Amino acid sequence: MKKILSLIVAIVTAVTFAACGESEAQTTDSSAVSAGSTTTAEQTASEDSRDNAETPDTQSSESGEEQGSNILVAYFSWADNAVLADDVDAVASPSVIPPGNVQQLAGWVQEETGGDLFSIRVTDPYPSDWDDCLTRANQERSDNARPELVENVDNLDDYDTVFLGYPNWWYGVPMAMLTFLEQNDLSDKQVYLFCSHGTGGLANSVELITEASPQAVISDNIFDCYEEDAASSQFDIQSWVNGLGY
Repeated sequence: MKKILSLIVAIVTAVTFAACGESEAQTTDSSAVSAGSTTTAEQTASEDSRDNAETPDTQSSESGEEQGSNILVAYFSWADNAVLADDVDAVASPSVIPPGNVQQLAGWVQEETGGDLFSIRVTDPYPSDWDDCLTRANQERSDNARPELVENVDNLDDYDTVFLGYPNWWYGVPMAMLTFLEQNDLSDKQVYLFCSHGTGGLANSVELITEASPQAVISDNIFDCYEEDAASSQFDIQSWVNGLGY
């Protein structure tokens, strides 16, 4: 009888140990699977986080490229339209020494907008002496001349916004500006004007530009500065551009 009881106890003990071992193995396997799932989830979250962190920069860059791609900054500058004489006086005629007044202003507009620069240039350059330049400019105005241009904008249809810069010559615009406007159709384009001038201010320049391009949408928010202040007007003109939403 004692032998039988001892055998039964031995069998029960063996079964109990076997059950405990199986339970521990299952617990270990379950823990391993859980740990593996957590690691995979963390890696996925990390990859998603990295992708999301890179996306805004990429979108921002593309947005900036798109913003600049449809903006043209066209300008007429005496410095781009004169052959410098050997004895040109940089003190008496600083605006003819590159970069000229309007050329500087246009460059700052381009920096702020990311637009494309286009210099309006004549085939027959003006004298680098200011008095001689004014004499010719006055004659062109009297003759209602349209000086021939070196080139026009090839891809004008790609732009819907145009910043147009010019100096005040004889209370108006250089006649080459009218050539440009008549040969480059700005109809339905948003146009912003910026001007360098002496004591005459804007004079009749806005009216002349409007007459030459009647279908353009010309803003009455115009930037202008005295020619002697042009070189120090970077902050002012870029603030003006920012105020326009660019």
